[in-house]
Amino acid sequence: MKILFLARSLNFGGAERQLVLLARGLHQRGHKVAVALFYSGGPLEQDLKTAGVRILPLYKRGRWDMLGFLTRFIRTVLKERPDVLHSYICNLFTVIVQPLLPSLKVVWGVRSSYVDFSRYDWLFRLSYTLACWFSRSADLVIANSQAGRQGHIDDGYPKEKMVVIPNGIDTARFFPNPEARERVRAQWGIEKEEKLIGLVGRLDPMKDHESFLSAAALLLRERPQVRFVCVGGADVAYRTALRARAAALELTSHVLWVDSQSNVAEIYNALDLLVNSSSYGEGFANVLGEAMACGVPCVATDIGDSRSIIGTVGEVVPPKDPSALKAGMERVLDREFPATYVRRRIVDHFSLEQLILTTEQTLLALCHQPASRAIPKKGNTPAC
Repeated sequence: MKILFLARSLNFGGAERQLVLLARGLHQRGHKVAVALFYSGGPLEQDLKTAGVRILPLYKRGRWDMLGFLTRFIRTVLKERPDVLHSYICNLFTVIVQPLLPSLKVVWGVRSSYVDFSRYDWLFRLSYTLACWFSRSADLVIANSQAGRQGHIDDGYPKEKMVVIPNGIDTARFFPNPEARERVRAQWGIEKEEKLIGLVGRLDPMKDHESFLSAAALLLRERPQVRFVCVGGADVAYRTALRARAAALELTSHVLWVDSQSNVAEIYNALDLLVNSSSYGEGFANVLGEAMACGVPCVATDIGDSRSIIGTVGEVVPPKDPSALKAGMERVLDREFPATYVRRRIVDHFSLEQLILTTEQTLLALCHQPASRAIPKKGNTPAC
């Protein structure tokens, strides 16, 4: 197959890492793979270049650079003439090139579940509504979670075209590493007897750092030998607001703030517990699978497919409930799960090999199917 992936960028992020792993894996299995990017220059691009996967920059200059960008996008697709155009998040743009290549199979990627629209601007809401409307034009929609699939079906996506392929975790990269644990903890000034609890993810309202900080304050009252770390980038204003919240909770000396890191596997190993406190939007939370592959138990809110990822080797609690989150952290710290037991859950159920092989089989089957697209008719309004 000749596969062209479409993505916004390859900066640090769960979806971006999954794209790199999938593109590289399909390339290694003999398929011709390229990745077209709205914005090039991201730190994860080098992984693909090293593997021999071509990067095709589309040179988008900003949010409102549309005419020139669309022209370059159309030219790129016509030049490449892929068998499959697989978009990652940027799904609507595929509609433009479909009439130009009748044999092209278009695959949309869905990587979120419920979205709190009050947190986003009018353009995001409009884009989502249009995506619901035009989703029937895709030949296939791949969700990375059952929650994401059902949520989008509820909003008007075609049930018969939606499949679930869970994310895959690179267990060769994410594994228990005692040396990395000691090194990172020494860099951060974490004492041996202290328990380090981390939240790894961009500083975004979706991740609900506010509830994490509130739960941390509650836990600290009963367990003074606990430290916390928030790892992820953010705009200055939001980071400042979160730090002010931590100060108000008297957590300043107990919380570390660390920017996005390339050595995230080492960071996981430094932790005694990982928390994912998201209040909405999660489909398959990569941080859970990656931390567990490193032998680190997790506590997560019951958003997306977190419950099916964690299984019985952690705790799942209601979202936006600091008291429940604090209690979940206590239960996991008290149980002291063996690292090998935690890791086994990911190796058995969410391996990278499963992601690559399942995606390959799905795309090959799609390429042998006749086109079945449908542009929504008047009156067939989506629920979103």
